[in-house]
Amino acid sequence: MQDFNPLDSGRQRRALWMSTASFTVCFAVWTIFSIIGVQVKQDLNLSETQFGLLIGMPILTGSLIRLMLGIWADQYGGRRVQVIVMLTAAIATWLLTFADSYPTFLLAAVGVGIAGGAFSSGISYVSRWFPAGRQGLALGIYGAGNVGAAVTKLLAPMVMVAWGWKMVAELWAAGLVAMALIFWFSTTDDPEHEKRRREGVKPQSLSSMLEPLKNVQVWRFALYYFFVFGGFVALSLWLPRYLIGVYGLDIGVAGMLAAAYSIPGSLFRIYGGVLSDKYGARRVMYWTFGVSVACCFLLSYPPTEYLVHGIHGPIKFHIQTGVAGFVVLVFILGFFMSLGKAAVYKHIPVYYPGHVGAVGGIVGLVGGLGGFLLPIAFGALNDLVGIWQSCFALLFVVVLVSLLWMHFSIRAMERGVAEKELRKLPELPEMQPIHKPEHEGVLGSHLLEDWRPEDRGFWESQGKRIARRNLWLSIPSLLLSFAVWMVWSVVVAKLPAVGFQLSTDQLFWLAALPALSGATLRIFYSFVVPIFGGRLWTTVSTWSLMIPALGIGFAVQDPQTPYWLLLMLALLCGFGGGNFASSMSNISFFFPKAEKGHALALNAGLGNLGVSAVQFVVPLVITFGVFGAFGGDPHVGTDGVAANQPLWLQNAGFIWVPFIAASAIAAWFGMNDLASAKASFAEQAVIFRRSQNWIMCWLYLGTFGSFIGYSAAFPLLAKIEFPHVPVLKLAFLGPLVGALARSFTGWVSDRWGGGRVTFWVFIGMAIGVLGVMHFTHTKSFPGFFASFLFLFFVSGVGNASTFQMIPAIMRKEIGRLMPSLSREDSTRQAEKESAAIIGFSSAIAAYGGFFIPKSYGSSIALTGSADAALWAFLVFYISCIVITWAVYTRRGGLLHDIERRPPAAPPSSPAAPAPATG
Repeated sequence: MQDFNPLDSGRQRRALWMSTASFTVCFAVWTIFSIIGVQVKQDLNLSETQFGLLIGMPILTGSLIRLMLGIWADQYGGRRVQVIVMLTAAIATWLLTFADSYPTFLLAAVGVGIAGGAFSSGISYVSRWFPAGRQGLALGIYGAGNVGAAVTKLLAPMVMVAWGWKMVAELWAAGLVAMALIFWFSTTDDPEHEKRRREGVKPQSLSSMLEPLKNVQVWRFALYYFFVFGGFVALSLWLPRYLIGVYGLDIGVAGMLAAAYSIPGSLFRIYGGVLSDKYGARRVMYWTFGVSVACCFLLSYPPTEYLVHGIHGPIKFHIQTGVAGFVVLVFILGFFMSLGKAAVYKHIPVYYPGHVGAVGGIVGLVGGLGGFLLPIAFGALNDLVGIWQSCFALLFVVVLVSLLWMHFSIRAMERGVAEKELRKLPELPEMQPIHKPEHEGVLGSHLLEDWRPEDRGFWESQGKRIARRNLWLSIPSLLLSFAVWMVWSVVVAKLPAVGFQLSTDQLFWLAALPALSGATLRIFYSFVVPIFGGRLWTTVSTWSLMIPALGIGFAVQDPQTPYWLLLMLALLCGFGGGNFASSMSNISFFFPKAEKGHALALNAGLGNLGVSAVQFVVPLVITFGVFGAFGGDPHVGTDGVAANQPLWLQNAGFIWVPFIAASAIAAWFGMNDLASAKASFAEQAVIFRRSQNWIMCWLYLGTFGSFIGYSAAFPLLAKIEFPHVPVLKLAFLGPLVGALARSFTGWVSDRWGGGRVTFWVFIGMAIGVLGVMHFTHTKSFPGFFASFLFLFFVSGVGNASTFQMIPAIMRKEIGRLMPSLSREDSTRQAEKESAAIIGFSSAIAAYGGFFIPKSYGSSIALTGSADAALWAFLVFYISCIVITWAVYTRRGGLLHDIERRPPAAPPSSPAAPAPATG
């Protein structure tokens, strides 16, 4: 676009906001048949296919005329064309009231569809007011006029119920006329059109305006828009009918729920424009297609009855998406479709500044055809297949094909291109033929190729800010991971109260399995960051928490849910446990040695608070309907302190869902990948030949394994031993004490030595176990609870002290094992092996979360009490005491001289600090 005087910024803003208002009114008229069509269907007794054709006919007209309207807008000015469109559509909408048969309704629908053509003329007009760096936001705001569909869904049902569908048409026509007048008198022609008029330049010919349509990338973008926009419009039209047919809702409620899809699908298009400007269309498109694939798959699954022939007879259960789950999934789908709509149009004004109307018109035409063809296909599938969910199955196929096509095209474009040249490529392969040097860098990147945290100047000028942003986005993801990992520790204690008939051993299995899967996943997660990138993996691993969170919420609502399904969900909670290894690995790359320990302590320590959070939050949220009707009905408690009280146990899973979504989105758009974060598995695998690795795994199993195991087992064990005490209200205190002890006692190990502190930690843990046994026998809950708090405290101290030992051990061992290395190479090798041992030992230690609950369950099942398990723990802690003394702290031990050496003078360069716990 041409530059214009800054004093014209007021005209710029008026042009944008009045254009958006006009498009909102046009879109409300364009989708009018989604509401009045329901009444027309009943009056004329139409089939599903006829109904689909009726509501799709305006979409067809609006789509087909978009190309010519866009061309005319480029030639004669978008402002003039926009007003003509509104006035013409107003006349057609008013004439709709005279229709009295199916053919006349179809004819009237053709005229109403003119309103949909306003998109291409408005795009041409708005884009000429803004520079390339702001066009994504401007076009996103304009595209938010899609919210007109929600306006129709919210207001038209009320008007129709009160005065009939004809009044809807008359009022909507009057609104178009009023908007056309307001728009004309409050705006001016765009700067480019004014310049052409002043200079007497004639409009380009039709043939020249159509020239860009020969480029294949235009049609590729059109196909992407077929889903993100065509699918949006199709669902806007179809959802009221779907909600009435599937869930039996009345037209008013169906319209309001359909608006829950339309509103985010429109307003968040603005945010999609911001993200496309800042981070690039490719990332936005990947997220759009990826999340849409998942949502469409879940929505396409029809209500199903399963009959499993089990050992003790048939097991029958039912799977169906309720109204609450449906609305949540459609809301998410609408949100990401809105991002995709903005991303598609981000490139058009960049690559075709003189042909925005023509190119935008053809892309909008194909997208609009999706809005026409898909409702017809939905109706035809209902008639042919007889399954309501078939419409989402069709969308699933469309978006999956789009995602795969885009991905493999991008990979084909990048194949064989050196890493430093990747940023010179366009975001999407269809832009290659017209991608020029001036287009490089228009779209941002999350890959940091230059990262020098040890360079003080680089660190202070930009590195610190980026590293801290990544840290503070990582912490909530890790906290939620620990919360989901430990959610069964609270849920299992309440399952009998809502009607689940499970034995004590079965309950302990449910509490133990998340730790088993989480510990196993940690082994693999330790190596994924250098392969996939920390940003991508943090985002994917956070999104993966949705599966167990939603699964638990749905499963616990039905006491007939089979036990194997509960076991499967418990295993899936291990996603949360595995995330620790990748999170710590990722954050360690961002910080210099002098700040690495503090950063890892914050990441791990605050992440561990997720255990305390779940045991504090869940007992509260299950006592009232947090999500109202969307959260499902409560169960009435049947035993203990919950007897005769309503319990929304499903909230234990559902409560984390919005936070998981927010954290995953924040990670994707706010975190970075480091090109330097490379390390092969072979380089790290040397630790498996180090005896010190296995010894520290044993000791860390005693500290962190105890912390996570007691966190998982304490609520259920306390519930069994003291059934009349409201233990769930107090359970969070144990993990809280452990996490805070880790965060605030690291100085003890720095002052006295990690080996010596660890030795006394295990003595304390042995005493704590003896206290638990004593007070269990005397049935003293205060003593029992105090003993467990003491165990949590000393385990937290031990989490810090054991990790503090590892760098000191390996610095000494590498000097002995690899004497030929220079001092600098020896230090580097010690740091690399220390990091690998920290990651691997954290994985092994996490198995404590499985063995401790399972030991309690087996002990109670076999002997009637937990004594056998507690005696086994005591023997284990005694072995840790002996190993710590014999290998590290005795005279002649590895750490004896180091920990008793007088404090050295501060080094000239910062030494590696003690890492954090997991």
